[in-house]
Amino acid sequence: MSADDLPAVAPQLRALRKRGGLTLEAAAARVGLSPAHLSRLETGQRTPSLPMLLALARTYGTTVSDLLGELPEERDPIVRADRMEAQEAGGWTYWRAGGSGRAMQALRLHVPQGPGVQEELVRVHPGEEWLYVTGGRLRLTLGESTHLLDAGDAAHFDSLTPHRIAAASREGVDLLFMHTLMQSGAAELCLGGPAPTRRAMP
Repeated sequence: MSADDLPAVAPQLRALRKRGGLTLEAAAARVGLSPAHLSRLETGQRTPSLPMLLALARTYGTTVSDLLGELPEERDPIVRADRMEAQEAGGWTYWRAGGSGRAMQALRLHVPQGPGVQEELVRVHPGEEWLYVTGGRLRLTLGESTHLLDAGDAAHFDSLTPHRIAAASREGVDLLFMHTLMQSGAAELCLGGPAPTRRAMP
């Protein structure tokens, strides 16, 4: 889609804002624009840049492709076990258990016991997380509270709450893990790569 086609997104921007119950002022503040600038985008008087479209899509809970009216490629809803390749980062092993290009990511994780980069990181980011312990014992820190979860236990929380995951059993812990992808790359959100401080804010 060329730049000449972008003004066609204007009515969609206005419709999405109103669907979300946002005033022009509130939406502009979230995106970091002036209300006058956002108004010009909604009326087609200004052409949004790609970074601006990305910011607007995130604010309205959609994608740039949807804003531009592009049809998504058909996705295979099935992820076969033999296609879940193990990957390691910071001592953790994970398997992608969901499709790419989704608003939510599903993983299988194995977290070994012992200190390491991952155990030290406190994560804070927009979205939600859900996890289910399939084996071992998990130590989950949410804000100032620490919880021990055994196999069969689950947790579902707002990921703006500072959180940390660690194994509390000698053999490590295995879990299913799901989180929304809102403002960061998948690897940063789920694995929180090395950071200069103890709090990772993807």
